Amino acid sequence: AATCLLPVIDCGFVKLKWYSADSTTDSLVVVPVSKAAAEQRAGRAGRIRSGKVYRLYTEEAWEKLPEHTPPEMRRSDLCSTVLFLKALGIDNILRFTFPSAPPAKNLLACLETLYALEALDAEGSLTSPVGYFLAEMSIPPMMAKMLYKAGEMGCSEEILIIIAMLQVQSVFSKPGGGQAAIRARIAKRNFEVAEGDLITLLNVYCAFVEAGRTKEFCGRNFLIYRNLKRAHEIKTQLAAMLERELNVPLLSCHGNVETICRCVVAGFFPYAAYLHHSGVYRTVRGNTELSIHPLSALYTEQQPQWVVFCELMHTTKLFMKDLTVIQQQWLTEIAPHYYHKVTVRDHI
Repeated sequence: AATCLLPVIDCGFVKLKWYSADSTTDSLVVVPVSKAAAEQRAGRAGRIRSGKVYRLYTEEAWEKLPEHTPPEMRRSDLCSTVLFLKALGIDNILRFTFPSAPPAKNLLACLETLYALEALDAEGSLTSPVGYFLAEMSIPPMMAKMLYKAGEMGCSEEILIIIAMLQVQSVFSKPGGGQAAIRARIAKRNFEVAEGDLITLLNVYCAFVEAGRTKEFCGRNFLIYRNLKRAHEIKTQLAAMLERELNVPLLSCHGNVETICRCVVAGFFPYAAYLHHSGVYRTVRGNTELSIHPLSALYTEQQPQWVVFCELMHTTKLFMKDLTVIQQQWLTEIAPHYYHKVTVRDHI
């Protein structure tokens, strides 16, 4: 019998996280694959048995591809890295010898973000207790600041769940089509709320725990069991770290959604956007045009005037992911050092 070849299709593109110093955000962008990454893809064709790779681009396009993928240090948000270096006693970050030196503007943008989060003081040193708390946590600084504020606002239990759910891939399964896809969409609607994606994720987790964390519950509601199980493990680990090592109590606001949303703003206030009269969203600082991601709980809802987001994805447009609906005045109440009082007309 003839040996069945194992094919690999190389489209010539790859998704990479790319940090923008102008917007101080990480975006998931689609860029041409490097020659080194394309060769690695081709190697998968022969990993199990003989195979072929089919590249959907010409030899001329191949010659124009970059030799290597840019190092992650040069295209990533360095806020966590800067925090760790500061905690180690390395004060002059701009003169630190990195393995792959990042752009200076990226480092400056990260220092400004950490200063806005009150993790660094005017001298560039770690603050106490906020800066040391953020450096201790193994999560992004904005999430850590949100968790720090949750202790003061009395909703650390709910914020821990939201952070854990953001650490895993999507918990919603996506059937290929037909009746299964319709039922999956209906099941997702049962969890979605007008306050946004983070409260939706909180609802999913709470329902999962109330149902006994069973596979049957996930099957009925088109949820991915392994991702929810992993989120529960992360939540348990973070809770133990908070109580034992950082002496932060676990408190619940018992479903007070406004308190939770205000706490989200306390961490993600730099990622605020408002609805422009043209029908698109724009960042408050930088004036970058944004759109709501089609998978967001807010995509089919009436567009809210103000939101904060956790991540950007750049495909056909620059899409906001993991959204929370907020009130404009929360920005000046919670982060007066970052925003001055403005009206929507000022932006228009």
